[in-house]
Amino acid sequence: MTADAVTTDLPTVYSLEPTGWTGGRIYLRMIHEALRDEARIVTLPDLKRGYRRRWRKLRHLASLAPHIRGLRHTPGVFVWDDLSLLWFTAEMRRRTIFVFHHHDPLHYDSAPIEPLLWRALFTALRECAAVVCVSPYWATRLTAHGIAARVIYNAFDVAPFDAIRAQDRVGLRHQFGLPTDRTLVYVGKPVHGKGIEQAQTLLAEHPDLCLISTGNNTIAASTHHTGWLPYPDHLRVIRACDVGLFLSTLHEGWNRCAAEAILLDLPCLTSGIAGLGDLGHLTGQPVADLARLAEQLHVRAHALSVDTAEARQRLTAFDTHYFADAWRHLLRTTQHGLDSDPTAAPTTHWPAASR
Repeated sequence: MTADAVTTDLPTVYSLEPTGWTGGRIYLRMIHEALRDEARIVTLPDLKRGYRRRWRKLRHLASLAPHIRGLRHTPGVFVWDDLSLLWFTAEMRRRTIFVFHHHDPLHYDSAPIEPLLWRALFTALRECAAVVCVSPYWATRLTAHGIAARVIYNAFDVAPFDAIRAQDRVGLRHQFGLPTDRTLVYVGKPVHGKGIEQAQTLLAEHPDLCLISTGNNTIAASTHHTGWLPYPDHLRVIRACDVGLFLSTLHEGWNRCAAEAILLDLPCLTSGIAGLGDLGHLTGQPVADLARLAEQLHVRAHALSVDTAEARQRLTAFDTHYFADAWRHLLRTTQHGLDSDPTAAPTTHWPAASR
């Protein structure tokens, strides 16, 4: 268990260590950053990505059980986003802000037990002090399960995007060894469920369209793949492209790669599914027509700059200031509610709000 080196008179927030660079881990890391001056952040190890895939979540739950048992009588608030909420007592859940990223059976690695765990999680979420998700789609879905959820969107530090958006696209293609004589289509990370295989199949007879991908390549995709890059270079590769294509079939909370493309003024096409559909609706990105995908991509690649700028401006409302304000307000509200609840465990006093 690790804790931030801050003054001990601050309230304590318990959370998982944000290990990795998936969208969910980035979101959790941003929460910790937003609350760092407001609370003492204590993290428990999150080792599930170090296990081989089969039974990974069960191994993870087993490894966390003793750590969570050790917190049953400690004061503080939990900011949690993991199935290990099932180890919490009812009293601990009343002190929990749960971040619900998404749920999709395509991500199961511990069937036939895992579906039962998720069913139990939906019941446990009703006992939490607050439940947060990152898109209206999942807020609606959780409401259908009797869970009151609020939306705090993914957020971005827009300054690096402003700087990279001003860079010359052709120069960036030379810098990263990308084709200069073809239409470059950014498709995100080639991992299961993101629609990369479908894009390759549909566009196989269109050599004038070159699919560009970044990050992990767990499906042996035949895209022009850059692999993992430092984040500024990752954004530069996206900026070098002409158009974004995001055919994810997952019921995602959002889609960070798609949001990055929009912030870099790439016109995009999406699958329109779940939180990705919310993102497309918010920023005016059309749903892909698979019957005429190549034609549609060429049309979108020549979208007017005024349209891409308007889409970007809609998304820049969700910057790091918005995110920090939303999370600090929620944490204070949660703490004050616990302070007035005689059934809650003792909590350290929260300083007066300075918003």
